[in-house]
Amino acid sequence: QVQLVESGGGLVQAGGSLRLSCAASGRAFSSAVMGWFRQAPGKEREVVAAISRSGTSTYYVDSVKGRFTISRDSAKNTVYLQMNSLRPEDTAAYYCGARFVSSAQLLYTQVADFDSWGQGTQVTVSS
Repeated sequence: QVQLVESGGGLVQAGGSLRLSCAASGRAFSSAVMGWFRQAPGKEREVVAAISRSGTSTYYVDSVKGRFTISRDSAKNTVYLQMNSLRPEDTAAYYCGARFVSSAQLLYTQVADFDSWGQGTQVTVSS
């Protein structure tokens, strides 16, 4: 079992920035592909970004490319999502997810591929 705790959400004006953090405990963080997801009211959860165990492979949904950056710090057992140039359509609950794998290079990019979740943190972008 792994426990994931997100933080860093809040209210920001359009064009602003936020950095989300997800702290992992209970299982070897370095053995998991990590991802950030979001879910707006009435919509399905979607993957925002994902990062391989090694950190050398990343994935971004098209709508956040060039604005968001995912990174991980194994010493702190934490994965980050730096969000710049925020837009009102980025408003959602953001979740951290994990999937434990044996390959250091494997990268998952679908919500169904992840099986451990945090409780979420709300991001609201005002226009």
